[in-house]
Amino acid sequence: MKLGLINSAWAQAGRETAWGIEQTKKLGFDTIDIFTDPLDIDVRERQLIRRECDRVGLPIVSLCCVATGLIDFNPSVQRFHVDRVAQFLDLAYEFSAKNVLLVLGEYIWNREVIRPEDQWGFAVENCQRLGDYAADLGLKIALELEPFPLSLLNNVDSMVRFIDDVDHEAVRANIDVSHLVLANVPAEEIRKLSGKAIHVHISDCNGKVHGDLPPGRGVVKFDPYLQEIAKLGIEGSVSIELEYSPEPDQIEAWVAEAFRETQKLMQKNGLLT
Repeated sequence: MKLGLINSAWAQAGRETAWGIEQTKKLGFDTIDIFTDPLDIDVRERQLIRRECDRVGLPIVSLCCVATGLIDFNPSVQRFHVDRVAQFLDLAYEFSAKNVLLVLGEYIWNREVIRPEDQWGFAVENCQRLGDYAADLGLKIALELEPFPLSLLNNVDSMVRFIDDVDHEAVRANIDVSHLVLANVPAEEIRKLSGKAIHVHISDCNGKVHGDLPPGRGVVKFDPYLQEIAKLGIEGSVSIELEYSPEPDQIEAWVAEAFRETQKLMQKNGLLT
């Protein structure tokens, strides 16, 4: 697999888009994932991202999209978010990316009032529609597993069930190592995602709350998870996801550390190609 970076690491530290893309390449990353919103950027920013990635030779693999409204009980809200995700897919096509990383929402009102199975059904139907749209563009959707109690997809079993219910070749899974740890999912559970996973996120955490730290700064025991991921034979990227650096003015060192430690882990566990 290739080693990539989600460019939100730079944006969270207040760094400019083109500068972050160039630094990503200089540090040695093979690929980049773009965190943006097609509804919030203009044509100049779209062109800048594509132009700069082409200039430095850094393929865009994935766009990150949070669309919690796909499981809202209001049909108008669902329609808006289906259209919004479609615009992410359009942008992914424009960038020659491989997938859109999609974060679904959470069960509302403590799984009361609105039946959980109804929200599940909304998500299935909307992901089927989006799967058709993605497939027509030659793209895939990679679903994110979120480790929070009310998240629709918060463990491997719910991910497998959801993908089976959607039953669409273009709707697959993302594997996020720190999310699995936070959800108390043992590494061997990854085997259930054979043939279903297309993308990987990696970061460390303190084992208690979402953190997205450079590997080695938390408690995650990466080897068992990476060994299981290697067995899946995914042809894609492992993308480092970093949250807010405690020292934004030292963001280059923060990202460089994450690159160095992740590369070591991938080499050790037979993941680098």
